[in-house]
This record gives sequence, C-alpha cells and structure tokens, in this order.
Amino acid sequence: MIVCGVELTASDAVLCLLKLDRGLISLPECKVRKLSLVKNHTREDLKQFQAAFAELMAEHEVTRVAIKERMPKGKFAGGAISFKLEATIQLIADPDLDIRLLPPALIKSTLAANPLPIHFEATGLKAFQETAFTAAYVGLMAK
Repeated sequence: MIVCGVELTASDAVLCLLKLDRGLISLPECKVRKLSLVKNHTREDLKQFQAAFAELMAEHEVTRVAIKERMPKGKFAGGAISFKLEATIQLIADPDLDIRLLPPALIKSTLAANPLPIHFEATGLKAFQETAFTAAYVGLMAK
C-alpha cells in the first residue's frame, strides 16, 4: 500500500509518499514535493491542479491519500484557498483512490498508539514536508 500524506498551506499541497510492504515502511522516490495553485486562479486552474494531482497519484500507484484536516475557524483556521484545494482533491473521480481527512484528534491518538519509527531528520525529506510525512504515517496506521 502506498499512501500520500498531504498538508494544505495557502495555495500549496505539500506531499510525502510512504509505502507499507510486508510490515516495512519505506519512502518511495518522488521528485514532486508540492503542487501549487496560481494566485489568481480560475476554474481551469483548479481543474489543472486536480488533473496534475490525480496523475501523480496514478503514476506512483497511490491507493490512499491522507489529508491533514484544517480547522474552519479559530487560531489555526485554514485559508479559503486551502479549502478549495481540499475539495478539488476529494472530488477526484478515481474509485481506487481512498481519500481521507485526518482530524487532529485522530493524528494525536494514532501517534500515541503507534509512535513514529524514525526521527523525521533521518528521512532525508525537506523540513517543510514534516506534517505531510506525519499525515502519510497516520494514513498508514489508522484503520
């Protein structure tokens, strides 16, 4: 199983792939670290973002997408564009792609029950991918 962890920030979808094979977790090679939506986007730009995301998932044989959920209001509220990106990803018409939102409580409880097996610094990923890495791990562990 290959999971794509996603963190939505402003107009970017930060990505991290994790693979679970016979109980072993690995990081598949993926040159794309984030997909961006142009600032003054149109409907066509959203469709292009969706197509690029779906193509990347198909190319890497991803079976599950785990998106870190953002709060709609409060101190840590997500921006309007990030909610558009979330909807765009959720509306990908691929029956083989399981797309899940991960609420903060689920992330916290899953990490408490199944701590990360490796320190993030040892993964070789970029620092901005840490939340996406955590989302991918929780996406693998959560039932």
